Amino acid sequence: MEPRAEKNTCGTLCLKYLLFLFNILFLLAGGAVLAVGVWTLVDKSDYISLLSSRFLSVSAFLLIAAGSIVIVTGLIGCCATLREIKSLLIVYLVLLLSIFLLELVAGIFAFINYNELDEDLQQNLRQNMQQKYQQPGEESVTQAVDRLQQEMKCCGSNSSDDWTHSLWIQDTTNQRLVPDSCCKTPEDLCGRRDHPSNIYRVEGGCIQKLEMFILKQLYVLGALSVGIASLQLLGMMFTCCLYKSLKDDPY
Repeated sequence: MEPRAEKNTCGTLCLKYLLFLFNILFLLAGGAVLAVGVWTLVDKSDYISLLSSRFLSVSAFLLIAAGSIVIVTGLIGCCATLREIKSLLIVYLVLLLSIFLLELVAGIFAFINYNELDEDLQQNLRQNMQQKYQQPGEESVTQAVDRLQQEMKCCGSNSSDDWTHSLWIQDTTNQRLVPDSCCKTPEDLCGRRDHPSNIYRVEGGCIQKLEMFILKQLYVLGALSVGIASLQLLGMMFTCCLYKSLKDDPY
């Protein structure tokens, strides 16, 4: 067996450093995907209770799974590249292909479920607001609605008029026309006035705002998928070239 030093020709060294640089970028991309998934699941988890569809939670878990696999794959790639272990390079190549397939599944899932999610918003958001807001045992929905209206600066599902048919608003003891979370400056009993100077009156209501948020999530998912897929093509090319350039060894 020839000394390993003799294997490190100029071409092989260039491929090693290119593949190592690729894996650093791959690790960073995996961290970004993982961060987006965790942020969606933790920071926006309240919104999930407003939907019958599990699109948001499933997409978040897909991002977390993809990010974790990308990070592990990047670490394996770094090890295989620096140590010049051909068998580990094959494992690395298989993992790259697996991630590519996972991206395809995520893309198809997003495309198929977006229209279903839009229908879910139209049908269920108003019902949840009108039937469950401030009702016993529905604290998660109440919290989610208040947060949605404040963060998205909206009032009601389609408009503030939707609150007229709310079970809670119809109870005259609460003395409000809309929830206090509809107010531009929230304070106790500020919902007694539904004048535009006091509450958010947004055309399309919270449905439109939530749709825009979810659409942005899809754009982020799509951009990350395209970016990682581009890196994968380079990674698979560099891996194949490095594998061929290495002479047979016992690994």
